[in-house]
Amino acid sequence: MEKIKMTTPLVEMDGDEMTRILWKQIKEEVILPFVDLKTEYYDLGLVHREETKDQVTVDAANANKKYGVAVKCATITPNAQRVEEYKLSQMWKSPNGTIRAILDGTVFRAPIMVKGISPVVRTWKQPITIARHAFGDVYRATEYRVPGPGKAELVFTSDDHRRTAHWQTVHQFAGPGVLQAQFNTDESISSFARSCFQYAVDTKQDLWFSTKDTISKQYDHTFKDIFQEIYDAEYKEKFEALGIEYFYTLIDDAVARVIRSKGGFIWACKNYDGDVMSDMVSTAFGSLAMMTSVLVSPDGNYEYEAAHGTVTRHYYKYLKGEETSTNPVATLFAWSGALRKRGELDGIDALGRFADALEKATIDTIESGVMTGDLCAMWEGETPARKVTSLEFLREIRARMEQALA
Repeated sequence: MEKIKMTTPLVEMDGDEMTRILWKQIKEEVILPFVDLKTEYYDLGLVHREETKDQVTVDAANANKKYGVAVKCATITPNAQRVEEYKLSQMWKSPNGTIRAILDGTVFRAPIMVKGISPVVRTWKQPITIARHAFGDVYRATEYRVPGPGKAELVFTSDDHRRTAHWQTVHQFAGPGVLQAQFNTDESISSFARSCFQYAVDTKQDLWFSTKDTISKQYDHTFKDIFQEIYDAEYKEKFEALGIEYFYTLIDDAVARVIRSKGGFIWACKNYDGDVMSDMVSTAFGSLAMMTSVLVSPDGNYEYEAAHGTVTRHYYKYLKGEETSTNPVATLFAWSGALRKRGELDGIDALGRFADALEKATIDTIESGVMTGDLCAMWEGETPARKVTSLEFLREIRARMEQALA
């Protein structure tokens, strides 16, 4: 079988622990036999981030801006325990956070649905896509541990330093406490809004957006106002022509509505809300390993990734020589999504057909009863579930692809 040729490289961002092992297996088993793969490789494993003082993450993000499409493996965001374990010089920031800040993108996450695994919420019949703002809020916050009694103040000084535009007391502390200052920009919020509206138009889905503007009358209300202004000026006619709806509500009301819904819409959330809700939605649909994730920047750059972590527990088993049954589906779909987009941008239809075949073979394998351990516990299909190792699962997929692409 002649391999599919590529003209422009993907930006390939390798990762950590068990997902790094899966990354290599996926390439060897289901990518390289069919595609003459061209990538610009960046090792975002924690060891190499330490060696480069995290410059490799910045370089990878800038390469993403250069080539337009990237695929990323799951990576470790170190805590105090990881600093000790890996002998780090400092607690490096989240690679995802760094990349999102450089691209100023929006993360869209949607569950991968298969017959035989029902969502926990029985009313959900179609995927719910979470659109997460990927800039600012608590992820770029400034924090301070208050040592004792004193007054905390919020101060804004204009660039000319001639006047203080805003100065108010935050709290009069009687004893120790904590402070946190968050920020966002109209430019980033506008990019977030346009990305959400355009994604809704592209996928022909309703768009919901939620904040808590009744409590946060400046911060959250700014999000609400910018979304409405951009919708009215740039997207209202497009939405009406497609018969889709833009809907705003409070975050607590949105949660109640989502639980009662049938799915099939995009739910746009601020950064922290999106972080939490995407995990809730993916788990309720079946598994964190069964969720697509793509970062879309307003200037048309794409970064596809697995929506879960590095599966540390399985990695320690792997190091002991034990077999593992780690679910690679989200990482498989990151590769298929990136290759499909690369083919779309470069006019290589064969890459799109390959991506479709890879996803279909993956779903067909699960629906035939062959799956990793995490899915066995949720399986409701008529065919008895057969638990296999990660490598056996990938080889089952490869056999189906060879037949489909022959």
